[in-house]
Amino acid sequence: MSKKNKTNKFADIPEQKYVRDEFASRSSRFGNRGPGVRIGGGQGGAGAMGFGGHGMHADKVQNIKKTLRQTLEYMLPYKWMMLALIAFTGLNSVLSVLTPTICASIIDNLSQVERGIFNHGELLSRVLALAATSLLGALLIFSLQRISADITQRLVYRLRHDLEEKLSKLPLKYFDERTHGEILSRIIFDVDTVGRTLQTSITQVITAAITVVGVLVMMIRLNLLLTLIAVCMTPLYLLVIYVIAPRSQRYYVGQSRTMGDLNGHIEEMYTGQKTVRLFNYENDSIEEFEQINERYYNYSRKAQFISGMIQPLVLFLGNSGYVVVCVAGGFFLTRGLITLGVIAAFLQYVRQFNMPLAQTSHIADHIQSVLAAAERIFAVLDEDEEIPESENPSDILHPHGDVSFEQVKFGYYPDKILMENLNITVKQGQTVAIVGPTGAGKTTLVNLLMRFYDVDDGRITVDGVDIRDMTRGGLRSMFAMVLQDTWLFNATIYDNIKYGNENATEQEIHAAADAAYADHFIRKLPHGYNEVINEEASNISSGQKQLITIARAILARPGILILDEATSNVDTRTEALIQKAMDTLMKGHTSFVIAHRLSTIRGADIILVVDNGKIIERGTHTELMGNKKHYYDLYTRQFEEEAEEEVLRNI
Repeated sequence: MSKKNKTNKFADIPEQKYVRDEFASRSSRFGNRGPGVRIGGGQGGAGAMGFGGHGMHADKVQNIKKTLRQTLEYMLPYKWMMLALIAFTGLNSVLSVLTPTICASIIDNLSQVERGIFNHGELLSRVLALAATSLLGALLIFSLQRISADITQRLVYRLRHDLEEKLSKLPLKYFDERTHGEILSRIIFDVDTVGRTLQTSITQVITAAITVVGVLVMMIRLNLLLTLIAVCMTPLYLLVIYVIAPRSQRYYVGQSRTMGDLNGHIEEMYTGQKTVRLFNYENDSIEEFEQINERYYNYSRKAQFISGMIQPLVLFLGNSGYVVVCVAGGFFLTRGLITLGVIAAFLQYVRQFNMPLAQTSHIADHIQSVLAAAERIFAVLDEDEEIPESENPSDILHPHGDVSFEQVKFGYYPDKILMENLNITVKQGQTVAIVGPTGAGKTTLVNLLMRFYDVDDGRITVDGVDIRDMTRGGLRSMFAMVLQDTWLFNATIYDNIKYGNENATEQEIHAAADAAYADHFIRKLPHGYNEVINEEASNISSGQKQLITIARAILARPGILILDEATSNVDTRTEALIQKAMDTLMKGHTSFVIAHRLSTIRGADIILVVDNGKIIERGTHTELMGNKKHYYDLYTRQFEEEAEEEVLRNI
């Protein structure tokens, strides 16, 4: 991550979590297996890709011409290298075409021994020419491999770079609708497929084209009638290639897409092993893996079988043509129409003529695979990006914290409007608590405020500036977020806290940890602040992870705070301490608190009760309790539940 991106605090961290709460459709992932278990595949996995887990249905490449054009456009920056590749390949093909003619002259020269007209000087010159041709051909092949590898690796590098850059510009909705495995499959598997096959195919395509033309010219020069006999099998070659090759294409597409399913399932199942084992889902997980793996096996087997039919058929036709030329050549030789050297040369030319056609089967095979992978790559690159940022942005360097929602209209889908005519005014330093049932739209307000989504109508302002007039990085750098679902990366605790402010000193980092009541447990760890948090952050407790994220927020010194039940993962004693730290942190800062435990937001300046995307009540705790409406019902019901739980704990 670049330093520039780090200044966005953790604005890029909570995106998936926030939208996950709002998309109720994701509950379909659980199917009939009961709540609490997230089933593999999921949205964007098998079902999203058209397989649905039922049978095997493969898709063709939707637009071959477009995919091929986009691939060629990506290779355009390397046109000079491509020209060098073509020139070297052409020269190598010319040498390979001339070799049989040189061999023919050597054979004819040797056949003159019996007639006493043997020419030693001519024979020596032909042998030296043959040796020079072979040596130069070897050097050209070495150069071709180097240039081809250079082109393909540059292309792979650029594709991965552009994919990474594109993914950073895609809207949050794109990621929510796809599994991590599918996205990783496109960046890794599909790009590797394009690079690997192009490297072996570029020179084959050029060599095949030049060799076929050159060999045909040389054969015509030697004997027109024998040439016509040799090429009589060519229509059958082309028929085999053009009839069989397209049939394998759809299975290569299925193979590529099912790899995304497979990656998604593995990523989902093995990162959630605790949940899988808790609900005894091991056997179901294995069964689902076997189903996806079997689909992948079937696609791969059919693709390889169908494309594998091409080469044997081409070789059979080639050998048949070879036999016909041998018989016809022998007949012409006995009639004195051609020499022995011409027959020898012709037989080599027949082999050379058949070889590119046989290679065409491999090339067609590779092209199917490349097109399937390339289309998936370009599908990502062609996705609609986030709304472009303002050409003349008005970023706020020192925000006061005045926030306003003015006539805001928004829906995650055009036909499902969630908010309409929404108006909220928050002054500097005020604490706004947002309460309501799950799916009511609480986190949608934060999504809009952070520009994870853009409003359909109306506007949101910070200090009077429309947030659409700011850069996204500039906007999000004004915020610090502490979420219920913590996010820590595989690094030291010191680095995780410093993520909130890359310019912070060691003393400031320790002070932030102390303010979050994290310093005492950090120092007790074997390596203190240098303790490395593992990939799943499983070597520290949930409460400790939360304390670290709070320390990170304190270090960020933001203009505006967003808290999503930040103390939910800690014990009662620690919660009280953290609540004091958060109260201190929120003083003088505008704060948005998404609250589940209503007892923690009684001191909020404004409490918004949200339901179905609408604000149905607003006011202070005292005012809302006095109204005895929705907030009163929520609060008293929760208070009674907590009291019952306390009684049960004391029994």
